[in-house]
This record gives sequence, C-alpha cells and structure tokens, in this order.
Amino acid sequence: MTDTRRQLTLNLFIYPGGHHEAAWRHSLSAPERGLDVTFYQDLARKAEAAKFDAVFFADGPSLPDNIRHAQAIRPEPITLLTAIAVATSRIGLIGTASTSYYDPYNFARLFAGLDHLSGGRAGWNIVTTSAENAAFNFGLQQQPSHADRYQRAAEFVDVATKLWDSWEDGALALDQQSGVYADDARIHNIEHVGRHFRVKGALPVPRSPQGRPVYVQAGSSPDGRSFAARYAEAIFTAHQTIDTAQAFYADVKAQVAALGRNPAHLKILPGISPFIGSTEVEAAALQEEFDALIQPEYSLAQIRHFTGIDFSGHDLDGPFPLRLIENHQPRGHTSRTTLIFDLVRNEGLTIRQLIRRLAGARGHNVVAGTPERIAGIIETWFTTGAADGFNVMPPWLPGGFDRFAEHVVPILRKRGLFREEYTGTTLREHLGLPRPASQFAESVRQSA
Repeated sequence: MTDTRRQLTLNLFIYPGGHHEAAWRHSLSAPERGLDVTFYQDLARKAEAAKFDAVFFADGPSLPDNIRHAQAIRPEPITLLTAIAVATSRIGLIGTASTSYYDPYNFARLFAGLDHLSGGRAGWNIVTTSAENAAFNFGLQQQPSHADRYQRAAEFVDVATKLWDSWEDGALALDQQSGVYADDARIHNIEHVGRHFRVKGALPVPRSPQGRPVYVQAGSSPDGRSFAARYAEAIFTAHQTIDTAQAFYADVKAQVAALGRNPAHLKILPGISPFIGSTEVEAAALQEEFDALIQPEYSLAQIRHFTGIDFSGHDLDGPFPLRLIENHQPRGHTSRTTLIFDLVRNEGLTIRQLIRRLAGARGHNVVAGTPERIAGIIETWFTTGAADGFNVMPPWLPGGFDRFAEHVVPILRKRGLFREEYTGTTLREHLGLPRPASQFAESVRQSA
C-alpha cells in the first residue's frame, strides 16, 4: 500500500563555505573549493543519495562590501545548476534570479533551458534585490523602492509565466511522415504590454516536462507574503521561534486560501542550521569553536546590510543603543530587520550577543544538539503548523551536511516523516505539486 502520509520537504541550501559566517576559517571547511564545480556536484550527489527534494543557491548581482572577511564569492546559479544537472538525475535545482535586474525574455529562456536539460527539475527563487550597490551595476542612481520592486516583480512573473506557457503541450509534433515539425497554431506570441515590459514573442523552446519551473519566494515582509500567496509554490523564511513560525504559516496559508488556491500547494520552508554532536556537550562545543572565529568587523557590516544601521563604535558588551532602532524605517530587508529588532527588544541582547545569534545563519534558526534533538525539533515544527519542511543550512561544508544526512535523516525516516525513495522525476512531483496547464490551451481558455 502506498504511504499517503504528509512528508517533509528537505532542501540543501548551499553556501560555498557553509552558513556560519566564520566557517571558511575553520579547519573542517574547504574554502579553496569555492569555484570548483566538482565541490558542488559532489554535494548535490550526496543530497540526491539522501533523497532530498532540491539543492538551492542564493545569489545577488553585486559584490558584497564585506569581502575582506568573508567567503562571499557566489558562482552564477543558472550556470552552476546546469553543471549539477548533468551530474545528477533526480534532485531538484533551485536558483535565485532577480526580477529587478534581469530581462524577462532572456531570463525565461535561460530557465527553460535548465528545466529541459535537467528533465524538469528547475525551481526559480524569485527575489527583488534590496542591495543598494546592485543598482549601481545597472545604470541606476539609487535602489528602487520596496513597493516599486514588488510591482515590477509581479509583472515580471506574469511575463515569464506567459513565455513558459507560450507553447501548448503537444505543439512539438515531430511528425516525420507529414513533415510537420511543430504545430504553429499551438505556439502563441504573448503580446504583453505593461508598465515595465513590452514582450511580443513566444520562447524558442517548448514547455518542459514539468510545464514550467517551480516558483519559490523568499520574502517575509507584508508585501512578500502577499506576493507569495499569489505566485509561490514554496516559500523560504527565517524564524527563531516556533511561535513566530506558526503565526507566519497560518497567515500565509490563509492568504493562499483567500485567493482560491490550495494551501497544500505552497510549501513553507524555514531555514535550520544544525551543529550536530554525539552528545549535547559535544554539539555545543562545536558551535563554540565556530563562534570563536567570528570577526566583529564583518558581523557589524552584516547587521548594517540588513538594517541600514551602523553599530560600529559602540561598546559591544554594553547596553544596546536602543535609540538607534526606535522609529527606524527599514529600506530593504524589512522582514530580516524586524527579526533582528525583535531579538534585541525581546531578549535584551548586547551587540556582541546579537552578533553571535546572527553569525550562524543570518537570522535563521541555529540549533546545537544530538541527531535525536535535531530530528525532534524538525518533527515538532512539522506537526504543529510551523513548517512543511526545511531548508537545511549546514554551518560548514561538506561535513556539516554529511552529519545531517548520515545521522538525522535516518531518524526522520524511522518516524515516517521523510521518503525512503523518490517516487517521481520532476521537482513538482517531489513537492507534490500539480503540473500546470498552459494558459493558452483551449481547455484553459474555455474555462476562464
């Protein structure tokens, strides 16, 4: 009998050196492999062997201003995921691409290529890019406002969707006897004219095995939640406590239902960054090893990046300068700024304590413990309305993921929470998502 119980979604979120900001300095890490394609192919094969749903890469179209103290190089994800596609056969391939700085046609063509070459395993992490220095790389004098970025993003997704739908299923005839290669009556110019884009064409490739890439979104601000409710099929989010995760989960699922969508077709995936040891003491000691390598200059730059506030020059161990955050209006990472400010207000942290809380995974949930404890946290969040699964964010690579795959995944399987084998071949099938019909198909047009 087929097991129909709800199952966890697990992605491996790959940062080149790991998610702890000082991981590259630790002897367990391999920072010299940051531009070695086999490093990423090996990680993806390990995640595939563990039957993970996908690997995921973040990205941004600018050089971070803290490169002096961080392994901040980021290979371009579409190219990298294409290399991973040829080294794997089942695992999903999720890459970040910005609606602020791509052109929809070129972008849709690139991702269509990845989706075809991988056999339908592509996912698009939709971001609007809040980094101020990114604007200067594209001829702008300043970063567009939060609201303007989301307006452009909505139109961008609509255009990309039309392009991926521009070939109906079955339009590629390949009828050698009649000489008909493609049924051009079933290939449609999208004729889009909007505020931000004018796009005529169909794509030069047909629909992929999964119809179009899976839509992933990573913003948790009010605008981000509304955007996710309308478009996303998975949402990446950061929460320090189960209470905030449950509130976020309930809110987004309710918004999805209000729009007439099936809430089960949006997977909510918080990040978890686990330090795993055979005992609680060993796990805590391992985390302390990494925290001891923190460089405050880098950490303060990270906090400034998220909040827009410069805390340098203040006593790291003195009372927190609350006056700097009162009535502060975040400009970019609004959800992450709120998380940071809530940590300060609710827990009375000093600047040094805040640095340590954020160093592990930039505001995502960092936990240290035995495999049983890590599995217990995952199960509790999964079964109490806080998560549909997790982005696993190893503090260092590759060993941080090896420990999770070897010691935590078997416990999750024993508890009936995670698959033993893949049952499908596409990312949509892994996530239990339907394959969308082309909006240009006659059956869809008649039902609209």
